[in-house]
Amino acid sequence: MTAEVTYNSVTAEVTSISDHPVGEKVSHYRWVQLLLGIVCMAMIANLQYGWTLFVDPMDLKFHWGRKAIQVAFFIFVFAETWLVPIEGYLVDRFGPRPVVLVGGALIGIAWSMNAYASSLTVLYVAAALGGIGAGAVYGTCVGNALKWFPDRRGLAAGLTAAGFGMGSAATIIPISMIIKSSGYEAAFLYFGIGQGLVILALSFLLAAPPRGMTAAHAHVVQTKVDFTWQQMLRSPVFWVLYLMFVLMAAGGLVATAQLAPIAKDFKIADTPVSLLGLSLPALTFALSLDRIFNGITRPFFGWVSDNIGRENTMFIAFALEALGILALSAYGHSPTAFVLLSGMVFFAWGEIYSLFPSTCGDTFGTKFATTNAGLLYTAKGTASLLVPFSSYVVEATGGWREVFLIAAGMNALAALMAIVLLKPMRARMRNLR
Repeated sequence: MTAEVTYNSVTAEVTSISDHPVGEKVSHYRWVQLLLGIVCMAMIANLQYGWTLFVDPMDLKFHWGRKAIQVAFFIFVFAETWLVPIEGYLVDRFGPRPVVLVGGALIGIAWSMNAYASSLTVLYVAAALGGIGAGAVYGTCVGNALKWFPDRRGLAAGLTAAGFGMGSAATIIPISMIIKSSGYEAAFLYFGIGQGLVILALSFLLAAPPRGMTAAHAHVVQTKVDFTWQQMLRSPVFWVLYLMFVLMAAGGLVATAQLAPIAKDFKIADTPVSLLGLSLPALTFALSLDRIFNGITRPFFGWVSDNIGRENTMFIAFALEALGILALSAYGHSPTAFVLLSGMVFFAWGEIYSLFPSTCGDTFGTKFATTNAGLLYTAKGTASLLVPFSSYVVEATGGWREVFLIAAGMNALAALMAIVLLKPMRARMRNLR
């Protein structure tokens, strides 16, 4: 049964769906699908979060310069994000298996190329292939979580994204050790092949949920309208979400790509830090702890948003991120403070990868959730433009202070937008729900 609803010149089809309520036949199987998605996400985490470990060793060998090497990171993020809508469309049409299968193959190829790259051109091509592969896996797994868990979108998207945020936590130390003992080339090759093979195997087990699966019980109000991507782009709410995503993603991406250079410029990278019964160099400790916090925050704030609302949670988390960046700028020259405050920054940042897709699913519907969430995810690609820019700011000013201040201001603005703009705008769309 269908009906037509018009809002702000947007016409969307409303479908009565009650044949497959959450909690019946698919109750246990959907948790299996969620677990598969989490593992796949963990296998692509090093492509982004482990990258900072390779920057200085590559520069030491080839003397390309940090800025030139970080262009590869920008290419990776750009390819990872901007092609997700196309990959999402393929998932919505053909299911998750073929898309993730291709993604796993590209990931293995990309890091194998990095191992043998002797020119920036090869490095950039590998970054593009890796970005396409990672985007295929990321977009598919997040979209699948949104569809399988309409009643717990924040938690499901958060757990899935946690695989990406925490996936590199267990491998940061092994990668560092292999780089020191056998060179960065060996680390690229071994982990590239291993990660790719795991994704290839798991891709055959992924499945889409049954059509018409709805939320039996949800604490947040959700639309019953399935917006196509064209209809979504005509909604002002999407563009507010997009701008907020860019503002929040930029600072975290700079920290992700530049944490090792920041630690070296602060002259604390190799200084031993003892915490929680462990003693590690400050940079290694920070990277490991950051990955854990960056993963925990995603399901945590996703769960919080399922209970107190998306916008309220955004305000709390985004404001905490602004404070964390300011504190890191002021006190980060202390090795112990650097470890703890960088952890705080990542804890207050990583939740964007659960809050934004779940808000998108709530606002624009389930049927095209993978495509729509993929379009919103391109905001990460837009934000990545600021990663190379941060290096120029550091060179021009002689330090990281201005970069930190800009990032903190952007986060504070996003926090205000969540309450002042997004919340009332979404409230006015309730006639569609």
